[in-house]
Amino acid sequence: MAYLGEIISICVACSWTVASLWSEISSKRLGVQVMNAWRMGLSVLMYAVMCWIFMGRPYPAYASLGTWGWLSLSGFIGFFLGDLCLLGSYVLIGARLGQLFQTIAPITAAFFGWLILGQELGWNSLIAIAVTLTGIGITILGHGNGRKVTLQIPLKGVLLGVGAAVGQGLGLIISGIGLQRYTAEVPADILPQVEAFIPFSANMIRCITGFLACWILVLVAKPRPGMSALLHDAKSARALAIVVTAGPVLGVGFSLMALRYTAAGIASTLQALTPILLLIPSHFMFGEKITPRSVLGAVVSVVGVSLFFLL
Repeated sequence: MAYLGEIISICVACSWTVASLWSEISSKRLGVQVMNAWRMGLSVLMYAVMCWIFMGRPYPAYASLGTWGWLSLSGFIGFFLGDLCLLGSYVLIGARLGQLFQTIAPITAAFFGWLILGQELGWNSLIAIAVTLTGIGITILGHGNGRKVTLQIPLKGVLLGVGAAVGQGLGLIISGIGLQRYTAEVPADILPQVEAFIPFSANMIRCITGFLACWILVLVAKPRPGMSALLHDAKSARALAIVVTAGPVLGVGFSLMALRYTAAGIASTLQALTPILLLIPSHFMFGEKITPRSVLGAVVSVVGVSLFFLL
């Protein structure tokens, strides 16, 4: 089918838009720790069902201990540390700005790719970094008293947004190592039948690690958050179900699948449209104003992401 990878990538951007909006609702109602713990637990269950249907076993088959190590490290950094920062940014500055900071993720991925894998970081990457940061600056900076340039959002929200982008970028590099190892470990006679679904199986390992880390944090937290709150809040339960389906399951899984059918640059650019797609629903759901500055900042940031892959 022509343009299948591009269609999947646009659907991924829409899926992340839905997940972001409902994550903001659920995080504000339940709290970040509770939200992330339940989200990871339900994600593991959904991935178990998918692995059972598509790979014949309800667990990540064929993965060696070393592959589990790489993917678990990726899950801890991305799904635990990174997503705690991301959900925290949703509470403080909203899903739209939280996702805007996610356009920094390619910057951190490029940096860690250079640091860990020795990948080239050329002038085109530096231009893309400058454009992306300019777009974010247009959105979050403004003139205060005395015409000084000041932050228009809380500094903690900025730090959480940057932390989420670092977690996603580093997690992406490490998960790429684990996914490559996992694919090589699948028996050659079985690989053609299951190759398309290996990203989902690999992501289950990441979710298991995120689930364990989130629940350990809940158990040791002082004061301990009320995990049963979800059982008495139908709106939060519905929001969480939407988040899990649209985010860790469909969003992440299909983002990896899109790379099989189109170039990484095209897929990443289309999937980075989320901050733009969030402008209108954030206005109607949360009353956020759509200003020329917010539109320009989102567009410039997405252009910066595209330059990473198209220059």
